[in-house]
Amino acid sequence: MIEPLPPEVAKFRDEYRRSQIGPFYRGWAHFAFTSIASLGVIGFAISRVHAPTWRELLTLPVSFLVANAAEYFGHRGPMHRPRAGMRLLFQRHTREHHHFYTHDAMSYGSSRDFKMVLFPPVMLFFFLGVLATPIGLLVYEVVSPNCGWLFVVVAMSYFLTYEWLHFIYHLSPASTVGGAPFFRALRKHHRNHHDKALMGKYNFNITFPICDLIMGTIYREIEHRDVPAHLAQDK
Repeated sequence: MIEPLPPEVAKFRDEYRRSQIGPFYRGWAHFAFTSIASLGVIGFAISRVHAPTWRELLTLPVSFLVANAAEYFGHRGPMHRPRAGMRLLFQRHTREHHHFYTHDAMSYGSSRDFKMVLFPPVMLFFFLGVLATPIGLLVYEVVSPNCGWLFVVVAMSYFLTYEWLHFIYHLSPASTVGGAPFFRALRKHHRNHHDKALMGKYNFNITFPICDLIMGTIYREIEHRDVPAHLAQDK
């Protein structure tokens, strides 16, 4: 079942589809490319790890926490606050994504709408080439080869987890995956963030709200007397 769209959201989506989504765009091909390419990098990095020590395996939780912090501060910062040299992130996220999908219109209309959730394919190369690989090489040289490859495993796994979870949040809550209890709880966390009155203050973690918890930016409805009606209905 597709959510009824508020008129302003329906208008924005129609205009965005007409001007920004080309006739040859295929949402499922986009999703498949992101998934297969990421899994390929992860598999290759795993194949390069040989007999890691327990100390080297500590790279896994440490890298995960670093990735969670990067997600949080990147989202809270340039994605919601325009910064010099990064205004395209603000434009695509705050001006476009948050108008295409709002708290009362979270679901895709069709697979063509995947473009407004998934990162552009070029971002995979940017993330791998500008972030994961240079940092992985530094860890490789300074700590150990295994630690370098384990960092790449976690970095690319986190990127893919981000993409998959964000994709699921925008599925219909009536779908099998979108309605699963675990995903439903995370979807509610993200849906609260899509309220325009809350998006600049709360729920910046897309995957797991670890930094939101540490930084005190989880929107707790019970602590706010002016709970929006749509949030009260989700209780």
